[in-house]
Amino acid sequence: MMLIVFFIMILSVFHVTMIDYLYNNPTFYQLNAYTWESDDFRSLKLGKMVAEWDSIDYDTLTALMVEHQYDLTKVKDKENRGARLKKVKPQEYRKLKNAYISLLGDLRFFPVPLNMKTDAPDITYENGWMDPRTYGGERGHEGCDLMGNKRPRGYYPVVSMSDGVVEKVGWLNKGGWRIGIRAPGGAYLYYAHLYGYSKEWKEGDTVRAGELLGFMGDTGYSEIEGTTGNFDVHLHVGIYLKTDHNEEMSVNPYWVLKYLEKYRLKYSY
Repeated sequence: MMLIVFFIMILSVFHVTMIDYLYNNPTFYQLNAYTWESDDFRSLKLGKMVAEWDSIDYDTLTALMVEHQYDLTKVKDKENRGARLKKVKPQEYRKLKNAYISLLGDLRFFPVPLNMKTDAPDITYENGWMDPRTYGGERGHEGCDLMGNKRPRGYYPVVSMSDGVVEKVGWLNKGGWRIGIRAPGGAYLYYAHLYGYSKEWKEGDTVRAGELLGFMGDTGYSEIEGTTGNFDVHLHVGIYLKTDHNEEMSVNPYWVLKYLEKYRLKYSY
């Protein structure tokens, strides 16, 4: 009888200890080889702190994301347990870190330059990740819309956020006149609803960060090329990664754009 009681006590202590261990060490169970394909990763909640960094420390970013359940919107302190995390799950950590590098490492400029004319209205944007859309069927919004509806189509210039190679260009029913650029690190950057292009882009053309791609418009939502007016003038920005199980996995661009605001080119237009 005493042996059974002792055994039950040992199990109880072990249970309490493990719960306390997991509760105080979230880094050890919220990371696996496919974390970078999760909805938490895709939402890319970098938060204000990371958006204000002059450059991204990928070790700090990776550790913080894991420790704070992939949501840094309320985090104000860089302190982390990354060294322990790398020892416990080195391969999983490295894979997640490389995913962040692929997404963010090539980005240089905000996609719409700032107008040096002080009386000109600026663009606006909000976090519309996975907001409902209905054209082409019920779906979530896989991007971020930069609104330029205070000026006519063709007014706001659109520049490339990174170096890269043109992978797709031309008319798309949902995206109108669009251009898709593959960055050196693997991210696919998608610019949609353009009114026109800066030149006759072709698949395979090389692009430099900051190079003029075209102009903001309201094309799309139609099988008829050149259709305009089905929504307000804006630029849809999409960011995609190729993963182990996804040819094109969308990631929320909102906080990426917040980070890039400090690297905004200045034009007079």
